[in-house]
Amino acid sequence: MNRFLALVFAGGVVLPFQLPAADWLPPLPAWSGASESLIKAKNAPWVTPAELTGLTDSPDYNATLSYLRKLVDSSELLELEQFGVSAQGRPLYLVKASKALHKIAQNPARPLLLVQAGIHSGEIDGKDAGLMLLRDIAQGDKAYLLADADLLFIPVLSADGHERRSLYNRMNQRGPLQQGWRSTAQNLNLNRDYAKADAPEMQALLGVINRYQPDLYIDVHVTDGEDYQYDITYGFNEPFAALSPNGASWLARLYRPAVNAALEQAGHIPGPLVFGIDSKDFSKGISGWTASPRYSNGYGDARHLPTVLVENHSLKPYRQRVLGTYILLEQSLKLLNEQGKALILARQADLQARPRRMALSYTASEQPDYIDFKGISYQLKQSAISGDNYVAWTGQPKLYEKLPVYWDKVAQNEIIIPKAYWLPPEQHTVIERLKLHGIEVTVLDKAQKVTLQQLSVTAHTFAAKPFEGRFMLQDASFSRSNISRTLGAGWVKVDTDQQLGRLVVALLEPTAPDSFFSWGFFPGMFERTEYFEPYAIEPLIERMLAQQPELQQQFEQALAKDEALRSNPRERYNWFYRQMPFYDNQYLKYPVLIQP
Repeated sequence: MNRFLALVFAGGVVLPFQLPAADWLPPLPAWSGASESLIKAKNAPWVTPAELTGLTDSPDYNATLSYLRKLVDSSELLELEQFGVSAQGRPLYLVKASKALHKIAQNPARPLLLVQAGIHSGEIDGKDAGLMLLRDIAQGDKAYLLADADLLFIPVLSADGHERRSLYNRMNQRGPLQQGWRSTAQNLNLNRDYAKADAPEMQALLGVINRYQPDLYIDVHVTDGEDYQYDITYGFNEPFAALSPNGASWLARLYRPAVNAALEQAGHIPGPLVFGIDSKDFSKGISGWTASPRYSNGYGDARHLPTVLVENHSLKPYRQRVLGTYILLEQSLKLLNEQGKALILARQADLQARPRRMALSYTASEQPDYIDFKGISYQLKQSAISGDNYVAWTGQPKLYEKLPVYWDKVAQNEIIIPKAYWLPPEQHTVIERLKLHGIEVTVLDKAQKVTLQQLSVTAHTFAAKPFEGRFMLQDASFSRSNISRTLGAGWVKVDTDQQLGRLVVALLEPTAPDSFFSWGFFPGMFERTEYFEPYAIEPLIERMLAQQPELQQQFEQALAKDEALRSNPRERYNWFYRQMPFYDNQYLKYPVLIQP
């Protein structure tokens, strides 16, 4: 289809006009590569639905599953498994590929690769590349890829978003013709949901990770933004800012060189997963990202699962992007056959490590690294619509020699890892989320006296609008006090001396960027439900002042400093109320107690 009808609303009137296919996007450099030989002819056996379109379109969910079922039924190497249900009730499937399907889960002798497509279903390259690769394993000449490694493949994680298909979903992306939607039916972005795990799709995925314990995880996306020559970029938390330094070192030393070489040999241009600092002045450099646990690569780092986030370039044709993804996935399996045991050892070293300190986040270094970056030239044009100038990419290659890269490598908010966190039994949601992540918890069966730390919020700000279905804490500060307390039966202890101990800290340390506190899981601590009447508090204040004369001076000092206190009669009462035993002693107290 070269042209299709678009409908635009102008002053309430629907205006039809002809919209040429993607000709509003920047000019496209010509491309051809050895990977084109992977495409099957339309009349070939087991040609995939996307190949029938010349890799210009992608099949809907039913057609995808229909092809997979036939392929799985044809081979003893493949098995289809439903692992969950979407918010709208669509079944979620994965394909297992192995010479020993009954031993695929947690097999220490065979490295396991988990590949996930369609977490953002408009970015569906991984699905069609995976179907082609599975076909070539089961019905072609690539069964050798399973000689010493196994594969789990999720073709579509966001099935509801996949079926919100349209010609009009992604104006910044070249194909496929029909594109899914970025978020789920609940309007949740699954690649912001790893830590909080609100979506049923994410909860099902965590079940897969816990059950199968993969050794390498690849999450396939398509990026928007700057134009550059690279058709496939990918990244992971680098060793200098990783919670899993051994796995990160394997990715940096072995994975990246091998995958880059394979892509280049097949005619693709691989590049780093980076983002421009100034969209109108690319020469200022690029930022190197260290992901937090809301994202797949940050979450994998926190739970010691080496994770690669793939971002194919949106301005490259769908055909080119799918073929590049195929090469990356194929080389990943080849490398696991050759170096998978080294990866297993690296991952086990991270799981067994018990560092004393942990950085909760990283920020950009003021001192850059430098790379030769394969960019695209651009012009700044003046817009008659916005009144501002904008970047117009020319499609012409441009090499940025020694372009500065500012990596997120400066540790922020580094803490001494506590021995444990304690949750009261009423915090059902958080306790169940911890279990969902595979974290071990212990429930007290009898009272126990413990010396703990209690955190109290001294200042806080909630976000003005919801983000990913929650009102996050924009910022908060705390005071800390030591308490000795007897905890009753039902209290839950979460030790950090466990394989997922760093993930425990990321979720329960309140100042961590993706902690349950930061995501707003504890709204009750910010509300007071008991109150006072003036007729009751007036005589109590008189008694307090008579018994504690120093309070009068403290009150006057507070009045002198605080305009709100001087101008608000209720706040004056509140000042004294806070000094009384009647005051809610749980207000602004973080309900999770910390055992240092």
